[in-house]
Amino acid sequence: MIADSSGSGQIVAIELTGKDDDDAARTGALLDQITDPIAPFTADGAYDQDRVYETVAERAPDSAVVVPPRSSAALSASAGIAPTRRDQHIQEIAERGRMGWQKSSGYNVRAKVEAAIGRFKRVIGDSLRSRTDETESTEVAIAARALNRMLEFGRPNYVRIS
Repeated sequence: MIADSSGSGQIVAIELTGKDDDDAARTGALLDQITDPIAPFTADGAYDQDRVYETVAERAPDSAVVVPPRSSAALSASAGIAPTRRDQHIQEIAERGRMGWQKSSGYNVRAKVEAAIGRFKRVIGDSLRSRTDETESTEVAIAARALNRMLEFGRPNYVRIS
């Protein structure tokens, strides 16, 4: 599931995966559903794969990929000459630490996306009632539309009082 990280909280793309499927393998299918510019593509560490960087570069060449490299990540062979975006992330984490990287890269907006996923699970539930792939896809699409519609009615406005 991809939620709009601009602050709208809207769910903009959904792709179901099976228990044995790799979420990152569905990156292209998710991006194909998005018509607005992607800036940036932010995901959790499960998406730290070359094919994700390649897929985003193909579909949205101007979009940055903000994915935390694994703690065991190593620089590519070309890091000294032409560092990739992933190499830059690894180098920055080495210099500033993971928290410093999160702040400077904008990775912290991922919390808004996680909130949308959490909202989905709280309101809809974390299991599907349908039994076939087609009806499961329909069920999730209807649920996402319902949640997006709820957001159109309004949202809380938090004000710090102390």
